Amino acid sequence: MATLGVNIDHIANVREARQTIEPDPVPMAFLAELGGADGITVHLREDRRHIQNRDLRLLKETVKSRLNLEMAATKEMKDIALKTLPEMVTLVPEKREEVTTEGGLDVFSKKNVLKPLVKELQKVEIKVSLFIDPDHQQIHTAHEIGASFIELHTGAYAEAKWEEQPFELAKLKESTAMARSLGLRVNAGHGLTYQNVEAIAAIEGIEELNIGHTIISRAIAVGLKEAVSEMQSLIKNPRVERLFGE
Repeated sequence: MATLGVNIDHIANVREARQTIEPDPVPMAFLAELGGADGITVHLREDRRHIQNRDLRLLKETVKSRLNLEMAATKEMKDIALKTLPEMVTLVPEKREEVTTEGGLDVFSKKNVLKPLVKELQKVEIKVSLFIDPDHQQIHTAHEIGASFIELHTGAYAEAKWEEQPFELAKLKESTAMARSLGLRVNAGHGLTYQNVEAIAAIEGIEELNIGHTIISRAIAVGLKEAVSEMQSLIKNPRVERLFGE
C-alpha cells in the first residue's frame, strides 16, 4: 500500500503572493502530519517563488515524519541539501518561466552531472530520487547512475482524456515493474487528484505518492466555512477590551 507525501508548496505560494508572514507552511506541515501524512515534500526553487530557506530549515527541525526536498541539480541546492540533511532529495527539472514542474528530468542527457551528485548526497545518508517520465531509457539510466528511488511523473495520465487514461496507466504500471526489476524503489506524483488517484495507488510496487495542489485546494474548500464564521463572530461581537483594556 502506497504512503502519502504531502507537498506544501502552495501554502507558501499564498504567503508570497502578498509578501507577508501567513499562511506559514511550517505549522501547516504539522497539521498535515496530524491528518495522516507519511511525509512532507517541499520544492526549494532557485527563484524562491514559494518555499524559502527559512522554511526548509524550520521544517527540518519540526517535521516528525520525513522531509523530502525537491530541488534542481545545481551546486547551490546541493550545498543547501548537505547542510540541511533532509531524509530524501528528489532531483527535478526546473525552468524559471514554468508555473510548476513540466515533465520529468532528462537523466540520460545529464547523467555525467547527476551521477557524482547522487553519490555525494548518498554519502551523507540522504536517499536520492529522480523525478522522471515513465520511459525505459530514463529508468535504465537512473539505475546506471546509482539512484535508490525514482518518482514517476504522472502528469500525462492526469491530463489525459478519459479514453486515453488506460494507455497512460499501462505505461506507469509497466515502468514501475521495470524499475522494480532493476532494484529501484518507485514513488509517483504530479497532477494527482481525489478523482484520479485510486488507479495509481493500486499499482503494485509504488511506495509513495507525492500530492500537493489538490489537497491544499480541498483544505480551502472544507475550511472556508469555519474561517468565515470565525471572522464574522469577531466583527459582530468585538471584544475591544482584550486589546485596549476598555
